[in-house]
Amino acid sequence: MNNIIGVVGGDLRLVYLSEMFAQEEKIVYTYLLDKYEFNSNKIIKCNSLTEFKNIDNVITSIPISKDKTNINAPFSNSSLTIENLFVNIKGKIYTGALPKELKEQAETKYSLEIIDILENEKLSILNSIPTAEGAIQIAMEKSNKTLHDSNVLILGFGRIGKILSKMLNGIGANVYCEARKEKDLAMIKSYGYNEINLINLRKNINKFDFIFNTIPHIILDKEELEQIKKDCIIIDLASKPGGVNFEYANKIGLKASLELGLPGRVAPRTSAKYIKEIINL
Repeated sequence: MNNIIGVVGGDLRLVYLSEMFAQEEKIVYTYLLDKYEFNSNKIIKCNSLTEFKNIDNVITSIPISKDKTNINAPFSNSSLTIENLFVNIKGKIYTGALPKELKEQAETKYSLEIIDILENEKLSILNSIPTAEGAIQIAMEKSNKTLHDSNVLILGFGRIGKILSKMLNGIGANVYCEARKEKDLAMIKSYGYNEINLINLRKNINKFDFIFNTIPHIILDKEELEQIKKDCIIIDLASKPGGVNFEYANKIGLKASLELGLPGRVAPRTSAKYIKEIINL
């Protein structure tokens, strides 16, 4: 039944994804999206997962859960445990950030095929675009300064760091990028940005108006935070717990925030398009 797709829970990305499939004349069965009013007769709201029993491809929330127990379903007042999803689905499940032990349970106990699309390299690269745009949007909202002509530090020069650097440079920021490896520092310099070796971070950190972190372990601890300007905006884009000692930052009056899931928050329609490309149903 490749012309029928199941969608369970999820945020606006899965709402838009459902509509995109419907536009291709696919039938979309949805569950836990009951608060959203669809305009297509190709999208069927289900009252029970029993209606999914013959569906080969099911897409659920990305990430699958916030509490490792229940499906993330902001468009429903009802709830569904991850295990109950496994019990009722017989086909392939597309999701994201499914804990390892639950993935093993799905595959061994329920003989399900789990596709974690957040492990897809292409999607990670594409998602760096709305992540970078969202980070810039948040920085502008939180500050009374322009990014143009401001000193901006990006910690880490991976996928997000590279795209964010390019965008910030394009709007006239004075871009500084931190890295550890000599090849990354050389690449930063070749792009025309200012390179900072991690070992020199503490003595340089007091000149920045904005700091964006992409490194998923503590980089800005008490010693570094004490050197940062009081009006500096710190935006952490790394996965939990992030790279900032938020408790201490708050204690000394710094504006620091952990901004996760930006693709789904700032550009859900574009993110849905990316997901659709990866799933390729």
